[in-house]
Amino acid sequence: MRVGVEVGGTFTDLVAIGPSGVRIAKVPSVPASPDEGAFNALIESAIPFESIEDLAHGSTVATNAVLERKGYPIAFVTTRGFKDILALQRHNRTNIYDLEYHKPTPVVDRKNSFEVDERMLPDGTVAAALDAAAVERDLVPALSVGGYAAIAVCLLNAYANPEHEEALRDLLARHLPAVLVTLSSEVTREFREFERASTTTLSAYVQPVIDRYIGRFGARLAENGFAGRFSVMQSNGGRLPAENMRRNAIMALLSGPAAGVVGAARQAGRSGVENLITLDMGGTSTDVCLVEDGTPGITNEFLIDNLPIRTPVLDINTVGAGGGSLIWIDEGGMLRAGPESAGADPGPACYCRGGTQPTVTDAHLVRNTIRREAFLGGKMDIDPDAARAAFRTLAGRLGMSVEEIADSAIRIANANIIRAIQIITTQRGKDPRDYAMVAFGGAGPLHAAQVADDLGVHTILVPPNAGVISAFGLLAADHIQYESMTRRFMLDRDAPRAIAEVYGEMRARALAKFEHIGRRENLSLILIADMRFVGQAFEVPVEIEPAELDDLTVERLREIFAAAHQRIFFHGAAGDKPIEAVSFRLRVTLPVGSLPVLRETHEYRIPETVIEIFDDRHRHACTVMSRGALEPATAVAGPALFEDPTSTIFVPLGWSAEADAHENLILRKG
Repeated sequence: MRVGVEVGGTFTDLVAIGPSGVRIAKVPSVPASPDEGAFNALIESAIPFESIEDLAHGSTVATNAVLERKGYPIAFVTTRGFKDILALQRHNRTNIYDLEYHKPTPVVDRKNSFEVDERMLPDGTVAAALDAAAVERDLVPALSVGGYAAIAVCLLNAYANPEHEEALRDLLARHLPAVLVTLSSEVTREFREFERASTTTLSAYVQPVIDRYIGRFGARLAENGFAGRFSVMQSNGGRLPAENMRRNAIMALLSGPAAGVVGAARQAGRSGVENLITLDMGGTSTDVCLVEDGTPGITNEFLIDNLPIRTPVLDINTVGAGGGSLIWIDEGGMLRAGPESAGADPGPACYCRGGTQPTVTDAHLVRNTIRREAFLGGKMDIDPDAARAAFRTLAGRLGMSVEEIADSAIRIANANIIRAIQIITTQRGKDPRDYAMVAFGGAGPLHAAQVADDLGVHTILVPPNAGVISAFGLLAADHIQYESMTRRFMLDRDAPRAIAEVYGEMRARALAKFEHIGRRENLSLILIADMRFVGQAFEVPVEIEPAELDDLTVERLREIFAAAHQRIFFHGAAGDKPIEAVSFRLRVTLPVGSLPVLRETHEYRIPETVIEIFDDRHRHACTVMSRGALEPATAVAGPALFEDPTSTIFVPLGWSAEADAHENLILRKG
């Protein structure tokens, strides 16, 4: 059996694929103990632990630790004179019109920042050796009384030569063996001191959380007879062995959303759809991503809690619009949806677990686009009366019926999702009408058609078992390892030789890490060079095939840079204007092998019926049937609801749906 378990904000999902077919489970998450929710999903699936050959896991643990500031106490160690770098940050203001603007608060304050005597030059030359005696005399005693669980080490210019960082780590390990040490040269070997320091401290901040979480979960698996491979999803869309993740915790951020994008792209690819907008709407948020030619977009820097992290991640945009998003009225009397969420505890009012504020899920229940008897395949009872009661106060304030305000709440949530999609499409020169939409997550298929309508998208693909696609994505993901390095030089006649040397050094480091996986056959490598015109502040990523390195010329380098610059800025030719290479990243991919086939679980059946729903300010007769009952090439016109154990697909008026040969449900406009 191959098993994927993904811990979300509201539900924990499991997909298992083996000789007996597809098995799924969906259980409530346990926010206080996420590994308990993951283990509950395994118990619910009734899969013998000893039969699991491959277990892939994704979790919000690292993300929540940063957002909720629930990491362990850490210290920051840097070169003398630079201890304030985390507080000084950059001189820009992210909101220039905010009179009360404050820079984001780092996870390490000044009293927990320390300095050492050493100096490395930008070319890797040692200007002043590390003062080991002072470290043992002054730094070690100060750290030993601080109660730190981890130490982030970010020395000046260590990206060029990590010798001093590695020596400092060895000293600290000898005197403080119980404290985890994170080196900037192992997290991101790229220049720009603040971004490198921020990435290192955030990695150290979540490292004890991830280390103990994976250790606890792995031990519990072993106690129950599991002896297979255990891997964890990274934010770059690839898996990493769990033991490796314990040493590189920063890659655990956004692992759940990344798995969803990978699963959606792989499943859509079966139907020949490779240019798509993924729409993953769960209980807490909606994540959207642009996929072109079957490959999700990658960004090299992103913000979490407004703090920069410089590491490759899938280019996902997140908005606070999920099934648990609270519906409320702001100070100006306007109806709002999110970003605050009822989460898993207490959850929407209809869960009857103490929640009293209305949510998006409650709105669907009032409109009848979610049916009580079909929620989670009938395994979880929800109360329509509690949902209606939650909306009555808001309805009274706005002079609307309960159905009208619930319908308005859905439209507002849709508008939030549309804005999130516009950020990754129209604001970047992409026309959403050129893409199909892939809807998944527990609530994604309920909202997709109306979101697509407003964007001009005419085709929607809903994968089988859409509510657990993130868990499937864990199984469909390759093993991926990135190496990064800053090396600055001009694109002159010596550049091809310099690039070949950089590639050789990075390749050796990357392949050494794949020894932990146990397989190195069929590896694919891509070298990505960050280049820019001299004088530009930021770089353009340029892909270089390793096979080209033997015959690479400076003319070819200028050609591929100009093409990449043209795609982004709509101009690339610059005559003889000087160009420089700044940093390099090597992506090494070990394919998953045979891709597991996801199919619909056909044991769920309900009798076909007609109900009344309230949608778009009107009442409609709506066909209701189980998704598995839809025969291939048989179109059903909306309004219609297709139900399965993980989600409900809503086909509004003006749309139709039919299943294709790969059990994807295809919705079309008109």
